Amino acid sequence: MTDNPTRHHRQPGRLARAGLLRPWSLLAAGALAGGLAGGTYGTLKDPTYTATSYVVAVPTAKSDPASALGFAQAYGRAATQLAVLGDAQAWARVPVPTLRRSVRTVTSPDAPMVAVSATSPHPGQAADMANAVTRALTRHANATKDSTHVKLVLFSRAVRPTDPTSPSWAVTGLVGTSAGGLLGGLALLVRPRRPADDRPVRPASVPGPASAADVHGQL
Repeated sequence: MTDNPTRHHRQPGRLARAGLLRPWSLLAAGALAGGLAGGTYGTLKDPTYTATSYVVAVPTAKSDPASALGFAQAYGRAATQLAVLGDAQAWARVPVPTLRRSVRTVTSPDAPMVAVSATSPHPGQAADMANAVTRALTRHANATKDSTHVKLVLFSRAVRPTDPTSPSWAVTGLVGTSAGGLLGGLALLVRPRRPADDRPVRPASVPGPASAADVHGQL
C-alpha cells in the first residue's frame, strides 16, 4: 500500500511548531513558578516594622561645626558597638545579639546628624530598641564632651510604626516572576540542541505514471 504523501508533508510542520512552542512554554513555566513562590513567601512571612530616632552633634563654645560633623560620623559607627549596645539592652529589654541584628545607623556627609533605626516583627519593640540605643549613645558621647567639645542632643524620638516596611505579597510575587523568567531563559541557553542530522527529512516525491511516460518520450 502506498503511503499518503500529504501526511509526510504535514509532519515536519507540526514538529517545527512544537519546536517553537517549547521555549516559550519553558519561560512561562519558570515565570509562573517564580511568581507563585514569591507570592506565597510574601503572604506567609511575618511583616516587619522599622522605627527611627535622630540625634544631633552640637559643638560647644570651644569647637566648631566641622568638628561636630566629624564626631557625628564617629558616633554613627560607635552606636552599634558592644559598649553602647550593652547599656541599651536593659532599656530595650532584648539581648545584645538581637540589637546587633536589628539596629542600623545612617549618617550624613553634610549634617551632624545620626539616624538610629531598629527593625522588629513587633512595632513597639522596634521603637523601644531605637530609643534605647539612642539613649545609650547619647550618654557615652556626653560623658566625654569636656574633651571632645561636642555634645550629642536628641533631635527626635522613635515612635511606634503603624505600617510594615517589609515588602507585600504583590512585590515578592513580582520579584519571583522576574527571577523565574530569568532562570527559564538561562535554561534555554544551556539546554542541549538537536543535531541538524536528526531533523525530519521531507521525503522525495515519486513521479506518477504519466510523468514517467513523458520523461521516457523526451529521451
